Amino acid sequence: MFTGLVQTIGIIEQRDHARLVIHCPDIVAQIVIGDSVAVNGVCLTATQVSDTNFVADVSPETLGRTNLGDRKLKYVNLEMALAVGDRIGGHFVSGHIDGMGKLSDRTLVGNSWELSFEAIPEVARYIVFKGSITINGISLTVSHCNDSGSNFRVAVIPHTYDNTTLKYLDIGSSVHLEGDLLGKYVEKFLKSSHMAPTNLATPAITPAFLTENGW
Repeated sequence: MFTGLVQTIGIIEQRDHARLVIHCPDIVAQIVIGDSVAVNGVCLTATQVSDTNFVADVSPETLGRTNLGDRKLKYVNLEMALAVGDRIGGHFVSGHIDGMGKLSDRTLVGNSWELSFEAIPEVARYIVFKGSITINGISLTVSHCNDSGSNFRVAVIPHTYDNTTLKYLDIGSSVHLEGDLLGKYVEKFLKSSHMAPTNLATPAITPAFLTENGW
């Protein structure tokens, strides 16, 4: 589990089939073999650690759903897994990518940036105004979106822009998207309530039921 608060930018120094060698001297001292590290929002396991690098294997499933196999990809956002007692400054991020999106526009507003993205339907369903979205492992707030969520915008402060890979994106660049975990559970509960047998004593979980019980 992660929070979407990027700790440092790593450099992919080597690709060997489905194995990545990532240079990250700022945080490598914190990593031990077996640790989970979010790499551009993708949860990977450190299998080797040196003084400046760590190695992670990438499964065919992950390669098929992300752009980690793209040899043009050089810079990646890195975050260590959340420890018990840590502050949760972003939102709960699982490190399991829902799908890909792409940058459609970038506008400088004052000293901050407004970035617009397009999302595939599998992710768009979880994108809501003022909700949380993870972009390349970065916890951000949706400042605007259309009804379907397929087009949305986020406001990015200078600190986040300067200390993540957002500054390296070009118009049309692909990004990893992960929807809000809480939204997925709500969707699952609502679907289950419609399919549940009507003779069960347990009440169906509906929007009205959630409202009555303080949700």
